[in-house]
Amino acid sequence: MNIKLRLTILNFMQFFVWGAWLLSFGKYMGNTLHFTGQQIGMVFMTLGFASIFMPGIFGIIADKWTGPNRLYAFIHIAGTFLLYFMAQQTTFTGLFWAALLYLMLYMPTIALDNSISYCLLVKYKYDVVKAFPPIRVFGTIGFIIATWITDAFGWGLNEYQFYFAAVSSLLLGLYTLTLPNCPVEKTSGKKTLSQALGLDALVLFKNSKMALFFIFSMLLGAALQITNMWGEAFIHSFSAIKEYADLWVVKHNGFLMSLSQISETLFILTIPFFLKRFGIKTVMLMSMFAWFFRFGLFGIGSPVGWGLVALILSMIVYGMAFDFFNISGSLFVELEVDTKIRSSAQGLFIIMTNGFGAMIGAYGSGVIIDWLNNDWQKIWLVFALYALVIGILFMILFKYKHNPEAIKDVKH
Repeated sequence: MNIKLRLTILNFMQFFVWGAWLLSFGKYMGNTLHFTGQQIGMVFMTLGFASIFMPGIFGIIADKWTGPNRLYAFIHIAGTFLLYFMAQQTTFTGLFWAALLYLMLYMPTIALDNSISYCLLVKYKYDVVKAFPPIRVFGTIGFIIATWITDAFGWGLNEYQFYFAAVSSLLLGLYTLTLPNCPVEKTSGKKTLSQALGLDALVLFKNSKMALFFIFSMLLGAALQITNMWGEAFIHSFSAIKEYADLWVVKHNGFLMSLSQISETLFILTIPFFLKRFGIKTVMLMSMFAWFFRFGLFGIGSPVGWGLVALILSMIVYGMAFDFFNISGSLFVELEVDTKIRSSAQGLFIIMTNGFGAMIGAYGSGVIIDWLNNDWQKIWLVFALYALVIGILFMILFKYKHNPEAIKDVKH
C-alpha cells in the first residue's frame, strides 16, 4: 500500500479517536452525570495539564529509547483500557483522574503522529512540505466523522462514546505496528528535557515584545476550547423547551458543532493569502475578533429562524478564530527567535496556549457557568466581551510591523 495512503489512515484514526468523545464530553458530564460547571471545567483542565509536560517527556522517550512507532502504538493500546476505565466512572473524582491519566497519554500522540509521518515521508523520498498537509487534513475529517457517528447513535449522552473511542484506539495501536519502523536516532542533536519542555525559551520573557506575545497567547488560549467543551451542552439545553425539543438540530447537535471543524479545514487554505496581504499582527487580530463573533453569535443563537442562522455563522467563523492565531502565532515565533532556541520557543508557544491557557479557560468557564446559573445567553456574551477586550488590548499594546518579504515563502 502507498505510504501516503497509510499515513492518511494513521492521521484519520488519530483524530477519529478524539472526535468520538471530545465534543460530547461536557454534555455527558452535565446532563447525564449532573456535574456542576466548576466540576466540568476541572475535568477539562486535565487537557491543559497534559499538554504542558507530557508531549516533551514522551518526545524524549521516543527520541532516545523506543522510536516513535512503538511508543505511539503502546500508548494507543494502553489508551484502550483507560477509555474503558473512563466509561465506568460516574463520580467527579473518578472521572477527573481517569481523564487525566488518559489525556497524559493521548496528548503526546499528536506530536508522535507528526514525527512518524515526517519520518516515513522522508524515508520514502517525498517532499514533506507538499505531502504532509493533505495527509493531515484527513485528521480533521476523521474527527468530524467520529463526531457524526457518536451523535447519530445517541452516544453523546452516555458512556458508549468511550467504548467507541476505546475500540478505535485499539485498532489504531495495532495498525501502527504494521507501518515501516522509524528507528531511534542517537545523535547529539536530540533535544534535552528542558528543551522539549520549552524551558530554554523562558529567556524570551526578558524581551517585552515576546513577553507580551506569550501572555496574550495564554489569554487567547483560554478561549480556544471553550466552545468544544460547552457547545453541545448549550445546544442540547434547548431540549428543555417544548417547542424546540424535537427539532433535528437539537437532537443532533453534534452534526451542527462539526461544521466548526469543516470550517477549520477551509480557512487553513486561506492563511498564506491573509498573511502575505495583511501581516502577522493583523491576522492574529482577525482571530481575536473572530472569537468575539464566535461567542456573540452563540449568545444570540437558537435552533430556529435567524437564531439558527447565527449558530451556523458561528460555526463558520470558528475556522478563522482557531486557525489564524495558531498558524500566525507559530510563524511569529519562527521569525522572531534565534534558531538555537527555535524548537523550545515553539514548545513554549504550545504550552502557553494549549497548556496554561486551556487550563485557565476550562476552570474559568466552569466558574462563570455556575455563577450565571446556566443562563447561556449571558454566559456567551461574557465570553464574547472577554475576547473583545483581549483583541483591543492586543491591538494597542503589541507593536509589530508587517514585512511581506519575511513571509513570502510561507507554506503550510
